[in-house]
Amino acid sequence: MAQLKEAMLRELHSIMGYWEKNTTDTVNGGFIGTIDCNEQNDYTAEKGSVMNARILWAFAAAYPVTQNEAHLELAHRAYRYIATYFYDKEHGGIFWSVNADGSPKDTKNQIYALAFTIYGLSEYYAVTQNEDALQLAVSLYKKIEEHSFDKEYSGYLEAFTRDWQPIDDLRLSDKDANEKKTMNTHLHIVEGYANLYRVWPDAGLKSVISQLLITINNHFMDIDTGHLHLFFNEEWVEKPDVISYGHDIEAAWLLQWCAEVIGDEQLIAIYKKHAVIMADATFEGVDETDGGLWYEYDPQENHLIAEKHWWPQSEFMIGMVNAWQLTGDAKYLDATTRNWQFVQQHILDTANGEWIWGVDANYKLIEKDKAGFWKCPYHNSRACLELIKRL
Repeated sequence: MAQLKEAMLRELHSIMGYWEKNTTDTVNGGFIGTIDCNEQNDYTAEKGSVMNARILWAFAAAYPVTQNEAHLELAHRAYRYIATYFYDKEHGGIFWSVNADGSPKDTKNQIYALAFTIYGLSEYYAVTQNEDALQLAVSLYKKIEEHSFDKEYSGYLEAFTRDWQPIDDLRLSDKDANEKKTMNTHLHIVEGYANLYRVWPDAGLKSVISQLLITINNHFMDIDTGHLHLFFNEEWVEKPDVISYGHDIEAAWLLQWCAEVIGDEQLIAIYKKHAVIMADATFEGVDETDGGLWYEYDPQENHLIAEKHWWPQSEFMIGMVNAWQLTGDAKYLDATTRNWQFVQQHILDTANGEWIWGVDANYKLIEKDKAGFWKCPYHNSRACLELIKRL
């Protein structure tokens, strides 16, 4: 445990060092939109709100541990860019993306992006006490509640136009089903709300988090399989989809944490039970040859998507350590250390720093971004921070 904790501290410094050294956009301001798998910077690439919110969170969360003033400065940089360019001052939302020069590109209000912005702003407020950042987070929370919460069926709708009108394309990405309610968005709304509650313990917010955790328990949790249901229409009719091993194990520990933040003993008990059931189910997705976690499985087609991406490994380590803390069973800790060995061997970029996107079944590099719209220092820095705290 001591060795693993020390390794996580070193890796945290390494991850944040990569982003500190390589990702500030000296041409346009803020952070570079894309760095490809060959370390080539694209200063013309669009910039995603989720990426920037996650950068804000990562530098703000890392600073109390690293005590590196450069990390605090980069949190300031991320906050200023979000407040200046991503926040829609006219309609009170968050642009999904901006052009390289900061002008709006995709102006839809994807609730997932608002949730991550709340998550990042709350962490930033925790280390800076910047009142403007807190008030921006609170205003975004109120916008989600005003427009996204489904007053008839409960839960949250996925996306809206810039001026909060219905929109046809609700998807986060091309791989997602075009449905009105998704596990992914609900998971990250409650994550953002819980982080906000840590710094703004509002009674109304606590009640909303409690209800959201109940909704997730009622609709997204499959107790029989230990996996998550992913997509629904507004009336909670499920749409068949894949098993996402990374999301399963992320939800396993993260939802328990949300219940603990609001101190709801009944929900804590429910989600502690879920945490162990889901950790056990996640072993279905572990490659026994190397300890890595596969990406997804399609039960309808009996087809394994035989790739190992960087982020499920990060969440796997946290979820397994959490299950070990709950049960004392060494199998979970053993799974963590074996997964870390896989990451060291196949996912860490020892030449350039940071983690690659992933590898296929033959350990061939998946040639996707090193930094970009969906590749940010969120999952892996959080794994380091959580393990440092828990071990």
